[in-house]
Amino acid sequence: MSHPSAMTIAGSDSGGGAGIQADLKTFCALGVYGTSAITAITAQNTRGVIAIEPVSPRTVSAQIAAVLDDIPPMAIKIGMLGSPDIVAAVAAAIEGYDGPVILDPVMVAKSGDALLSQEGEAALVELLLPRADVLTPNLPEAARLLGSAPAQDAAEVVRQGRALLDLGARAVVMKGGHAEGATCIDRLVTASGVITMEQPRCMTRNTHGTGCSLSSAIAAELAKGANVEAAVRRAQVWLHGAIRAADRLDIGSGHGPVHHFHEVWP
Repeated sequence: MSHPSAMTIAGSDSGGGAGIQADLKTFCALGVYGTSAITAITAQNTRGVIAIEPVSPRTVSAQIAAVLDDIPPMAIKIGMLGSPDIVAAVAAAIEGYDGPVILDPVMVAKSGDALLSQEGEAALVELLLPRADVLTPNLPEAARLLGSAPAQDAAEVVRQGRALLDLGARAVVMKGGHAEGATCIDRLVTASGVITMEQPRCMTRNTHGTGCSLSSAIAAELAKGANVEAAVRRAQVWLHGAIRAADRLDIGSGHGPVHHFHEVWP
């Protein structure tokens, strides 16, 4: 039996903390072979995004087809797509794929830079959200997908999670990193109910790539055979460790990356 592999379809981060680079680091840290399809090239660092150049939809499709033909992944993570045409190309390219798909609806960078247009968001909801086995929005992203204001309390978080299920996702991880309080609460919302997962909030500015890394960690655990609940629990625990160890890296002068290899490096 071949080694577990997972594929990431996302943008490149020249600073190495998010996007394709964070995804591949996450796969590696969790013992999964990583493949990729790059949707956009960004010039960025820990302080912000300087430039974005999309890859042509045809080249995105070709990358996906090449991987699926020879190194079929046990899970696919989808991150930054950048344009409606690329959203459509990705949806078409994975149409025959029958493994789990983790969709991280990347719309705004940590620095506040927009990464997906309103037309792109509409295409994401129509073409990819119904394909998502696990959707991983933070609270602002969930609100944008639903055309509403961000949730202000637990009941509204759950209501929005269920509304995203109604749009076609089979499971939704409502991430709590943007909420207030000493505890970071993620909620896994499925047709069976709501599971709450808590971790102490880490006081650090080095949180670049947290969303990318969580969704990739879920993909890695699913690729290794875990069910959705177990994959999300393991991913959350691993990411909390990566955030807690982030200050040990001391990378850049802005929002530095999490420590993907906190369980490996001395």
